[in-house]
Amino acid sequence: MNRTLDVATSLAATLARLGAGLRVARLGPRPEKALELYEYEGCPYCRKVREALTALDLEAIIFPCPRGGTRFRPVVRAAGGKEQFPYLVDANTGRSMYESDDIVRYLFERYGSGARPLVYLGGPLANVGSMIATVWRPGRGLRAEPSRAPAEPLELWSFEASPFCRIVREALSSLELPYRLHNVGKGSPGRDAFLERAGKIQVPFLFDPNTQVELFESADIVHYLRSSYGT
Repeated sequence: MNRTLDVATSLAATLARLGAGLRVARLGPRPEKALELYEYEGCPYCRKVREALTALDLEAIIFPCPRGGTRFRPVVRAAGGKEQFPYLVDANTGRSMYESDDIVRYLFERYGSGARPLVYLGGPLANVGSMIATVWRPGRGLRAEPSRAPAEPLELWSFEASPFCRIVREALSSLELPYRLHNVGKGSPGRDAFLERAGKIQVPFLFDPNTQVELFESADIVHYLRSSYGT
């Protein structure tokens, strides 16, 4: 896809969600262990959970499960009895669950103030908005592509509403590359630590512990991921 068109359609997907996944809401207790989320980028229901993770400034280990994927889909089937996404595992409470609205409600009750901003209330309207966002990126991050698994998960500093971060997450999803998601949405308390780590506030920012490579710029990151792990 032409780079200009690629960015424009990703921006349209962001606008379709009316600011969800852009900035941090009121925060509650912080988890000691990172959450685990099994999802894929082309799924409109998974999008709602990722938006909540940004709003609650939560880190998570992301296990991409695109259609046709063989790396993590069997894990979800074995754990929950079916291949349905998103699927959240919270080792802090021993909870695991399907259903995006249930997950979002749980996250705000456990790690937020309890009250959800209007854009995170869920229901049919939220589903429609998320589906419209998906329509702008048809097929992106939806199906698995052949890849080599990294020895260790990658690390991505991102926030859900960023059109440039979305382009990187789509590649990670299609290649079934697990990664630790560091959310740094607007107002994130983690932005100071990110500035010290990366030298500037710019996302996406990828660190690959397998090669010690660090990259800004979505186009450069996608090229790196495909050349390093794609087959």
